[in-house]
Amino acid sequence: MTDVRRAAPPTGLRERKKRLTRDALLRTALDLFTTQGYDETTVDEIVEAVAVSQRTFFRYFANKEEAAFALQSMVESRFLAELRRRPAAETPFDALRRSVLQVWDGIDETFKEVFTVELHMRMYRMIESTPSLLAAHLRRCSALEDQIALLIADREGLDAEEDPRPRVAVAAFCGVMRVTGQLWGRGRDSGVDSLRALTEAYLDRLGPALAGDWRAGRGTENAARP
Repeated sequence: MTDVRRAAPPTGLRERKKRLTRDALLRTALDLFTTQGYDETTVDEIVEAVAVSQRTFFRYFANKEEAAFALQSMVESRFLAELRRRPAAETPFDALRRSVLQVWDGIDETFKEVFTVELHMRMYRMIESTPSLLAAHLRRCSALEDQIALLIADREGLDAEEDPRPRVAVAAFCGVMRVTGQLWGRGRDSGVDSLRALTEAYLDRLGPALAGDWRAGRGTENAARP
C-alpha cells in the first residue's frame, strides 16, 4: 500500500507552489489593469492568462480590488514595520519621516524581486485616474491614517481619544504623502528616486509651513491690502 504521507509533496514545496500561483495571478492582473483598464479587465481574463480556475483566483484574492491594491498593501505594511522599529528617542514626526524614506530606499527589497517598482508606479497612477479605485484608495488612506495615529500614540504613551496630537500630526503627514503622490503622478519622471526626493522636500517644509508666519516677507504691497 502506498504511504500517502510519504507520497505527498513537502509542505515547503506546496507553499512555494501556492506563492508562485499567487504571484502569477497578481502580475497578470496588474499588467492587464494598467494596459487595458481596471474596469475593462475581468477575472475570467486573468485566470485564462494564467491557466487556472476562477476558484483559484478567489482563493488568493477576495475580489479584483484586493488584487489592485496588493502592491500598495505591501508598501504600507513595510512602512508600519519600519515605524514600529524607530527608536523611542525620536520625535513622532522624525519617526514618520525616516520610516517613509526608509521604505523608498528599500522598495526593491519590499517587492523581493517578484514585482517591479515600475509596475507599482504604473498601478499608483492608474488608481489615481480610476474613479472606482480612487474612492477605495481614499477609504484605505483613512483607515491607514487611523492605524498610524494609534501607533504613534502608543509609542508616546498617549491616549489618541483624549490627546489630539497624534491624529493631528499623522493627518498632516498623510496629507503630505497625498500631495507628493499627486504631484509625482503628474510629472514626467516616474522613478522612485523622484518620488523619494519630492517626499523628502515636502516633509522638510511641513514643520516651518505649519508653525511659521505665512504672511511674513510678502512685501509692503500685500501688507497694504485691506
